[in-house]
Amino acid sequence: MQKMKHFSVIVLTFIMMASCSPYQKVLNKGNADERYKMATDFYNKGQYAKAITLFDKVLPEYTGKPQMERIQYMKAESHYKTKDYSTSGYYFSRFSSNYPKSSKREEAMFLSAKGYYLSSPKYSLDQTDTRKAIEVLQEFINTYPDSDKLKEANDIYKTLSNRLEKKYFEISKQNYSLEKYEAAIVSFDNFLEDFPGTTYKEEVYYYKFKSAFDLAVKSVGYKKKDRFKNALNYYLKLKKTFPKSKYLDEIQKSKIILDNQLLASTK
Repeated sequence: MQKMKHFSVIVLTFIMMASCSPYQKVLNKGNADERYKMATDFYNKGQYAKAITLFDKVLPEYTGKPQMERIQYMKAESHYKTKDYSTSGYYFSRFSSNYPKSSKREEAMFLSAKGYYLSSPKYSLDQTDTRKAIEVLQEFINTYPDSDKLKEANDIYKTLSNRLEKKYFEISKQNYSLEKYEAAIVSFDNFLEDFPGTTYKEEVYYYKFKSAFDLAVKSVGYKKKDRFKNALNYYLKLKKTFPKSKYLDEIQKSKIILDNQLLASTK
């Protein structure tokens, strides 16, 4: 029992000492200048979490003052250094918008894009940060075509574009898997419009044919003829565009059914 009391006293003493630390004093009762100075010291020492807390305190007090440019940049970089990448992307983007003539704008815009890129998840998850990164990267590439970061920016742009391409291709495929054939065809058409140079084009043509064929087979009688014709057109387009397609042998049976159905409809 005595040991427990002794331990409680030690813990309480530690808490009281921590609450009376210079950091806590400045954070809770310091003026703007004290907080700004301490935040900058923590930033320079790499203690970014504490720096962020203090920067949040001083931001309203430095609105419109010359120090605000530096504060906003340090706050953004502190988030980046603590691997809070999405937040850093947001604050770097704000900085580049607020200070278009700053000597730090090029770096801020690049780090905004990189922050969003580093927070961008795999293709199957929400791609909001991916789209934000692509938007900022496009602006960066257009604004700073001679930047020494241009190669890295282009590489990241390509990676993110491929990620979006993969996502929307899989969404279109999912429509087919769920037997939403008309939606799948529309989705694949939109996909080709958005990604005209896609490496998935052969697969897109294959799934468009499959969607059209399955839609025709499962249609009511009076719709079958037109839908079989539509499926045949997709087959011919696949064969013409990819005469050595790996899918032609697989869909040959479907092609025979198409021919027989269309032949029967002319009798």
